[in-house]
Amino acid sequence: MNYTSGITGILYFTEVFDVRNVKRLIALFCLGALLMSAIGCGSSATNTPKSGKTVIEYWHVNAESFGGSTVKELIKEFNAQNPDIQVVEKYNPDMYKGLTQNLQAAIASGQYPDVVQMGYSYLNYAAENFKYTDINELIAKQAPEDKNFLQENFLPNILTLARADNGKQIGLPYSVSVPVLYYNPDIFRQAGLDPDKPPKTWQEVKEYARTIKEKTGLVGFFMQEYADNWAQQAIMESNGATVLGKKDGRPAALFDTPEAAQAYQLLADMVEDGSGLHATNDEGFQAFLSGKLGMVCTTIGKRENFEKSAKFTVMAAPFPGFAGKVRKVPAGGNLLMIFSKDPEKQKAAWRFVKFLESPQALAMWTKGTGYLPPRKGVAEDPNGLKDFLAQNKNMQAAMATLPDLVQWASFPGANGLQAEQALIDARDVILSGKEPAAEALKQTAAKINAMLK
Repeated sequence: MNYTSGITGILYFTEVFDVRNVKRLIALFCLGALLMSAIGCGSSATNTPKSGKTVIEYWHVNAESFGGSTVKELIKEFNAQNPDIQVVEKYNPDMYKGLTQNLQAAIASGQYPDVVQMGYSYLNYAAENFKYTDINELIAKQAPEDKNFLQENFLPNILTLARADNGKQIGLPYSVSVPVLYYNPDIFRQAGLDPDKPPKTWQEVKEYARTIKEKTGLVGFFMQEYADNWAQQAIMESNGATVLGKKDGRPAALFDTPEAAQAYQLLADMVEDGSGLHATNDEGFQAFLSGKLGMVCTTIGKRENFEKSAKFTVMAAPFPGFAGKVRKVPAGGNLLMIFSKDPEKQKAAWRFVKFLESPQALAMWTKGTGYLPPRKGVAEDPNGLKDFLAQNKNMQAAMATLPDLVQWASFPGANGLQAEQALIDARDVILSGKEPAAEALKQTAAKINAMLK
């Protein structure tokens, strides 16, 4: 609230109202200010209310159908275990792009959330454009007893998921996902396909989708269309393409190749002949869950929601590859970044991050979503996920692709957000049939490379 403008308004009204009402107006103004502060409209610098609690804000992308209820459970448990801290959660729609845009606006106005889920695809953009709190410096100053926490609990290759190109460890890896192929075994049977023999290659996916369309009249396939290029990177790079690399020593979009175009065109061809679907995620996922669509390629992070919501037994297979080529799946999900500036908030934020990264909390997170745990030993821990992973075949499909993990392309520089959006826009152009994949990718690569310069 702008207190100067508020007082100015009161002084103005003294010219209109009887002087006897001025005290009432001032009282009402102060009461309103207190109420607005209580519901979170006050300055973000206020961190120790009368309750004595340090209040911190946790920004995430988890809608109710995507782990939102588990976020609330984790916060409830942490707050109960830490009576001196109160974590308040804030859901950001439109996935990591939406959160990043909201974070940019908040920081520009001087408002800093405390703990943030940052998508791996915005790793370099965040490192270059946001005033985050360096995780190693925070530990050294506020929690020196945890100086070996990162090295003792995370494998080096997992830590790199939260390490920017500038070498900075900007946060801790948290949610780790891979794309998998979910399918409806009932539709497979109706189409004369064996549910125990799901497609292993993208050519087989195309054939299965066509068979489903011909034999049942239902759409055969849908690939997620979030506001990112994660799944599309997986199919292009599994065919031998590279989305982002170096050219003449500088970052460059490298997907203007026959391999990338061939992979993307396969998706467009399915949409064109009616065996594939180009739609919003809500439309595609709902069609699948209601038994009207045969296969969905999306994150293992949707596993729990799919298994709970579907009208059939959901089955999953590892992300398909291309014959004779090495499968590559970018590590999806997010890292945890800390933006707190106040020392007390920094201490509270670190305690919350440590809680989220604890074996017990990670087990809850995996069971409530499908995300793979980043911390060493959690998957093998009898008190963690050992029994759960052994019993859930859909999780086993995801675990099978871990050896094929690569980094999610993160466009650097001040134009990183625009570069990511340009490739998202190309998806619509290709899947809607406006341009062949080769032409759309050629134009988009040139556009992005101009941005990166």
